[in-house]
Amino acid sequence: MLAPGVQATGIPSGPMPPTGAVPPGMRPPVRWGPAVPHTPWWQQEGMISRMLAVAGVGVTLIGVVMLLVLAAQAGLFGPVPRVAAGAVFSAALVGVGMRVFGRAGGRVGGIALAATGIAGAYLDVVAVSAIYDWLYPPLGLAVALAVAAGGVALAMHWKSQPLAVLVVAGAAVLSPVVTTEVVLPAFLIVLQLACVPVQLDRDWPLLHVVRTLPAVLATLLAIGSAAFDATAHDRVYRLLAAAVAVAVVGLVGNILVVRRRPGDLTATITFGLATIPLLAAPALFARHTGAIVAAVFAVVLLLVAAVSTVSKLRELVRIPGHVGLVAAVAGSFALLEACIGVTEVQTLPIALFLVTSGFLGMAGQQRSRVAAGIAAAFAAVGALVYLATVNPETLAAQRYAEEQLGISTALAAVLALAVVAAGVWCVRKFATRTGDETTESILWIPTSVVALYAVTAATVSVGVATGLPDGFVVGHSAATILWMAAATGALLFGLRNLARSAPVAKLALGSGLLVTAAALAKLFLFDLATLDGLVRVAAFLVVGVLLLTVGTRYARVFAEAGGATRDSGDTAAH
Repeated sequence: MLAPGVQATGIPSGPMPPTGAVPPGMRPPVRWGPAVPHTPWWQQEGMISRMLAVAGVGVTLIGVVMLLVLAAQAGLFGPVPRVAAGAVFSAALVGVGMRVFGRAGGRVGGIALAATGIAGAYLDVVAVSAIYDWLYPPLGLAVALAVAAGGVALAMHWKSQPLAVLVVAGAAVLSPVVTTEVVLPAFLIVLQLACVPVQLDRDWPLLHVVRTLPAVLATLLAIGSAAFDATAHDRVYRLLAAAVAVAVVGLVGNILVVRRRPGDLTATITFGLATIPLLAAPALFARHTGAIVAAVFAVVLLLVAAVSTVSKLRELVRIPGHVGLVAAVAGSFALLEACIGVTEVQTLPIALFLVTSGFLGMAGQQRSRVAAGIAAAFAAVGALVYLATVNPETLAAQRYAEEQLGISTALAAVLALAVVAAGVWCVRKFATRTGDETTESILWIPTSVVALYAVTAATVSVGVATGLPDGFVVGHSAATILWMAAATGALLFGLRNLARSAPVAKLALGSGLLVTAAALAKLFLFDLATLDGLVRVAAFLVVGVLLLTVGTRYARVFAEAGGATRDSGDTAAH
């Protein structure tokens, strides 16, 4: 008996499946091929040869350093034989490397030999300039630049990033063994500079790091050592020049590279590293001199950031956004250093709040989140510095207030109010762009708290600054009145917009009621116990009149709204 739907041939009857489709019952079993064995890393093609080549480069260069330095310390041979032997040996290695490279399978060996020879020649030039003083430093740096340029040119010709990396890394790592003098950063900066043309033509990210990091570390360590050395006055300007050179090479090299490859993030990261020594350089000088150095550096970096922010300029100079971000962050640090250098503790918040206002203006105008973030950072630092002096205890106790407060704290409080206003404007700009009104509503609460605190600090500071015996209590009385005046303004604004824009009216009325509650709490919990005489009477009278005014207006507006609702209902019924 055949199964239903099966013909005598064994082929299922019924409609044929589409071309290329196989019925489920006739699918052939899946046969898996033999598993591909995993090759350990040490058995991968060329891995061992590369490891041996790198080890050979390192060991041979150490031998060159021993010839140049340790033999000199032990008094072996003379200076001329040591230098000549190093030069001849390096040239021979380069020659053999070029010969080996052209043979079958000779790429790894040729690269290793050539890299060893070029790095050895560079170390020989460092020794001739720094140890034996046979070459005046500028001439020695020029010769070193020629050697390094020849090495990277050969790497470009061979299309070999490893050759360039080995040359730069070998020379950079062993140069501090040859010399630790102030000329060392200069020789490492030469390596940083020599590789810039390579990066314009080749996308070699590892070379970015290897050419930049040694110069940054050496210059930074030299600056740190000199900053704690009272006898280093003769070196500070040379170290400043080294820090400037590292930053300039990093900035110019980065701009040239990203104009060709806008997505090269490694170049931008190394540019950020290159700014660190110059950010540390103000520590070498007196406060005002260091502030000038930081201010000039801040201007340059922030100009780069501004160019990358403005769309027309960005298209003209072709600087991508990630370069502007790094420049803005580094420039902000430099600007903070400048602010600290030209101010005292009492006046530092003034400078910080001024800077904050500027960044907020740029953020709102350009819709720049980077500028907004920097503004928030400066505002936070300014607030912390301000609260260190004008804390709640200082505002509450007359003795502390008379010791700490004055015109500078009053001006800083006024600027804090300006920062609050600029921040609200900036948030509204972003909210208009994104259509997010919730964030704007939530921010009104902390904004109101900050504004009330700043108003109190300003009025009390002005009162104390007048030198009057009752200046402290007059300032607090004025603060309470201003709190209530602000609450009244918010409530009246909300009532006026009740029919036009319900969300705006709701926000204004809620804020006004909260501030009213705060003003009444201050009036009864603090002012009643602290103030006396006519000052206390004036505070209660003014606050009372404002409450009556706004209460009357509040009742009338809602009565009119209720009457209009009833009238519209009667009209609809008729």
